Amino acid sequence: MSLQIFADHCISNFIMEKLREAEHLVFRLKDYIPQDSPDEIAIAKAQELDCIMLSLNGDFSDIVTYPPVNYKGIIALQVRNHPEIIAPLMAHLVNYLSIHPAMRHYDGKLFLVEVHRIRVRE
Repeated sequence: MSLQIFADHCISNFIMEKLREAEHLVFRLKDYIPQDSPDEIAIAKAQELDCIMLSLNGDFSDIVTYPPVNYKGIIALQVRNHPEIIAPLMAHLVNYLSIHPAMRHYDGKLFLVEVHRIRVRE
């Protein structure tokens, strides 16, 4: 079973490629709305497409502004200006996604993905 993921404008082709190699459906923001769309529009489009929101944007980690319970899932990659960690971070994420392949696992949750751990907030 593949997951449906909506990639924010800040998600690189490398990240999308790793997710697609793992047979997940990845929708690019720029294919649906303007790249400079506000975060509210981006996450609304993810909801409309029945997707998990994927971003490097720390704004989606704010559970007050974006309460996880209101969304199909949010995955926030915690790169913190260290692009050299993207490859191991993605290996960790792809492994996690393979262990949890059902969309319902992500519903109403925020996943903060770091190289050595994934924190889940509800």
